[in-house]
Amino acid sequence: MPGSTTAGSTTAGTKPARPGAEKWVPASADVESLARAVHDCRGCELWGPATQAVFSSGPADAALVLVGEQPGDREDREGEPFVGPAGRVLADALHAADLDPDEVYLTNAVKHFRFTERGKRRLHKTPDVAHIRACVPWLEAELAAVRPRVVVALGATAGRAVLGRPVRIGAERGQLLDGEPHDVLITTHPSALLRLRDRAEFGATFDAFVADLRTAADAAA
Repeated sequence: MPGSTTAGSTTAGTKPARPGAEKWVPASADVESLARAVHDCRGCELWGPATQAVFSSGPADAALVLVGEQPGDREDREGEPFVGPAGRVLADALHAADLDPDEVYLTNAVKHFRFTERGKRRLHKTPDVAHIRACVPWLEAELAAVRPRVVVALGATAGRAVLGRPVRIGAERGQLLDGEPHDVLITTHPSALLRLRDRAEFGATFDAFVADLRTAADAAA
């Protein structure tokens, strides 16, 4: 379990070590081999305070891949992606979009939980661009192994990891971006819905999220 060190913190006057994950990513590996290898990754400093690397879930030949930001507190403890509150929203949206969650491949742009400690609580902290870059070799290897038809980037961090550039959710969401070897669709992260307190606003945002997932599913069919 994590100790008292805050994720991303370093000794005063030193820079965090972020050599990137290339050294730890096995070449031409299948998903199962990648999932085993990821626990040895030292591509950035986030591995130290985290409980474990969190890789993926879902079929290794899925036509549709959903990429999130990073594991949350519960995901870090359980070793599975999207098992916390945001995962429940995502599962509801997948069902509403007539998608079987068991037929979708789920992963994250960053494989270790970045957090800051407040008492006994571990609070989410958005990964830096350097963390995204360090972890990209894992995502590239996953997509090469799964070979999906469509990749859905859930949020700006995932969008940057998938497209290799900054993305603007408001301007680009819901559009199917033609690409090789797979198309890409940008949408919001389900955790954004959890911050909405107004029921009407939540319902409208949820419906828009479902519509994006339907667009991706139709393209992947």
